Amino acid sequence: MAGYKRLFNRVTLWTWRRSRWISRNDASAAFGEAAFSSCRPKVCIVGSGPAGFYTAQHLIKARQDVEVDIYERLPVPFGLVRFGVAPDHPEVKNVINTFTQTAKHARCSFYGNVNIGKDVSIQELQQAYHAVILSYGAEGNRSMGIPGEDLAGVYSAKDFVGWYNGLPSCRELSPDLSCETAVVLGQGNVALDVARILLSPADILKKTDITQPALEALMESQVRRVLIVGRRGPMQVACTIKELREMVNLPGTRPEMLPADFDGVREAVQDLPRPRKRLTELMLKVALQLPAEKEQERGNVTSRSWGLRFFRSPVQVLPSPDGTRTAGIRLAVNKLEGSGEAARAVLTNEVEDVTCGLVISSIGYKSLLIDPSVPFDSHRAIVPNQMGRVQQAAGLYCSGWLKTGPTGVIATTMNNSFDTARSLMEDMDSGKLDVSAAKSGAQNIRYLLEKREVKPVTFSDWEKIDSVETRRGESTGKPREKLLTVEEMLQVAWT
Repeated sequence: MAGYKRLFNRVTLWTWRRSRWISRNDASAAFGEAAFSSCRPKVCIVGSGPAGFYTAQHLIKARQDVEVDIYERLPVPFGLVRFGVAPDHPEVKNVINTFTQTAKHARCSFYGNVNIGKDVSIQELQQAYHAVILSYGAEGNRSMGIPGEDLAGVYSAKDFVGWYNGLPSCRELSPDLSCETAVVLGQGNVALDVARILLSPADILKKTDITQPALEALMESQVRRVLIVGRRGPMQVACTIKELREMVNLPGTRPEMLPADFDGVREAVQDLPRPRKRLTELMLKVALQLPAEKEQERGNVTSRSWGLRFFRSPVQVLPSPDGTRTAGIRLAVNKLEGSGEAARAVLTNEVEDVTCGLVISSIGYKSLLIDPSVPFDSHRAIVPNQMGRVQQAAGLYCSGWLKTGPTGVIATTMNNSFDTARSLMEDMDSGKLDVSAAKSGAQNIRYLLEKREVKPVTFSDWEKIDSVETRRGESTGKPREKLLTVEEMLQVAWT
């Protein structure tokens, strides 16, 4: 018995010593990993839209040592891919699959529900990271600067798009669609998206991820005619041929153009670059086609119409007799000075009034300053930069619309984001950006957030939201039914 006890004690002592050795090695390994991690270049990106994710993607692929953290004000990622792309363009949203791969990479982390500039300052980010990249896009509206633009019935395209796409801040928009004619100011892709959604048959919209309140409002809409107004001519129109073709082929609608707007265009079209030439030829075909041919093509079942109006600038939103809401819009007739892309619209003394109950301004988004420490060009509404390097601010970079202004499509944003990532890597390689000192990265930011009672949403939390939205959509034959409030999103994320 005594021998058994001695053996038992020896085994116990050996086991205890071995466990201490293992735990010491584990602790040493953990310490080593933490030390290694703290020596890696740490980059944070503010904004999880296309610019943010493309910048992160390029950095992670190009350097095997960089760690990237993405911060987002909302609990959900993907920015304008989720809230800006038209519901009937699901193929454009497929880029979310690529962004998801980036977010799940071992050297990438997502922190939603963190309002940079409010919950954490840019200076605090700069203390925690080697580099900070601002990619939060353009959340403001450009003002038309004309009398009457504050009347009921006047909306920005950004807010209108946010309403039908489920942006929480636009949930209460509730646009009045009881009028027959709507006027959209601007002729870019967003303007055509808005016009198409206003006129699309309900059977098309029911199969998209448009929000249920917007779908119900559009099904009850009385809008039958949409005019898409631009200050310059057909050869300067800002939309792409894909968007125009979708309008031309929209079921149950007919185009309504003014042939006089195309005087001299047929003679000039041959000298245009190929993309512009194809777009202009399509407009010519639509504008100069005889009305009888248009009706015959559509089987005489058209009850709705749309039209591009050129050489027009808004000068006043006209009020109803009681002065409370929109009754029309006064347009100045323009003439062009110069030619091609450089042509300028110059006002004449001629005006025309268009009766309408709905005006949607699609004259451009605008970036806003989120932190007073960041250089900002308020006139151009961008952060001044050279190839993404913020001027007079070492270690600070920008990409996307904050860098260039609100221009181009997602592919354009991808290229400009890659350029910013390359600038950052060049600075690392040349020593212009010092990455030798250890930085705490997200560890310190998480501590600050906890102290300020801000709880971040992780990417796995977002996947809970994604799963719930997808299941809700399946029950009604839609790809997803979005949660419409931050409170709902957080409740799902944290249960």
